[in-house]
Amino acid sequence: MIAASAGNHAQGVALAAKLVGIKATIVLPELAPLTKINATRSYGAEVILHGATFDEAVAHSRELQREHNYTYVHAFDDEKIIAGQGTIGLEIAECISGVSVVVVPIGGGGLISGIATAVKTLNPSARVIGVQAANVAWVNPSLKAGHAVIAESGQTIADGIAVKSPGEITLPMIQQYVDEVVEVTEEEIARAIFFCVQNNRLVVEGAGAAGLAALLAKKIIVRPEDKVCAVLCGGNIDANLLARVLEQVLVHQGRYIMLKLLVLDRPGMLATLLNKVAETRANVIEVFHRRAMWLAPLGRVGIEMLLEVRDNEHAREVEKYLEKAGYQVEREGHGDWERS
Repeated sequence: MIAASAGNHAQGVALAAKLVGIKATIVLPELAPLTKINATRSYGAEVILHGATFDEAVAHSRELQREHNYTYVHAFDDEKIIAGQGTIGLEIAECISGVSVVVVPIGGGGLISGIATAVKTLNPSARVIGVQAANVAWVNPSLKAGHAVIAESGQTIADGIAVKSPGEITLPMIQQYVDEVVEVTEEEIARAIFFCVQNNRLVVEGAGAAGLAALLAKKIIVRPEDKVCAVLCGGNIDANLLARVLEQVLVHQGRYIMLKLLVLDRPGMLATLLNKVAETRANVIEVFHRRAMWLAPLGRVGIEMLLEVRDNEHAREVEKYLEKAGYQVEREGHGDWERS
């Protein structure tokens, strides 16, 4: 058998093939997370890396299917796959009595099609809300147009739902069973990943955290009496990406700050500065000396300090304390990169 996947479906197919003793070939995008590649290989599947996106991986897997006469197992546009994913909806209905809002990430639409069918059948009054990464969002344009619309290709940390177009089966099911679809930004997804680690001790990948991202960003109306279930569908996030996400959120929360100062270029001046920082109870993460690049006045040296603080209020206290000690302090911003 053969399948193309962003990484999660790949592992399911690989494990199923191993259990029944048949060969599985899985095509993943070239930039698929290493965790997903290694996990798929660990189940005995042959992994082929091809294309920059999931859709390009699908196209190549179809070529291999025709060439070798493989059985194709689609990641979402398959009734049996949708039915299998729908068992999550059965679990939700059985385990959460009176659930009124179910929030599900959408990539190609298979997961939400199965869950929504089960939830709406057992609890017709429940709302099922889909969530897409804003950078790769085809659902709302497709619903508005009345037919499948291919999304523009954008970068997203939610690689598991980075699918540019719906399936022939999934779009009509979304039209029938899903009440609303919202979109979340990359920063909102990052905050949800951070929230899961910080508050729930859960490691959740970007795609899996999309539903929680929509809730935290208040993009879904929740009434006081609602029972809400957000499906966290996937924990296969690369360790390096997770570290970068956590660090960036800390910066945005004001818990990491960068300060620039000028001090006399004499022995002991840096030690004096660091002692002053210690008196504020801020923690020094990194220190950089800058001379030529800053064009610092002769006899002085530029110092950049990355500090860990409690919050923005503590950060302001640190700045004021150093200014009172005679230092000219400049706080670096979060960057002026174009948001995309």
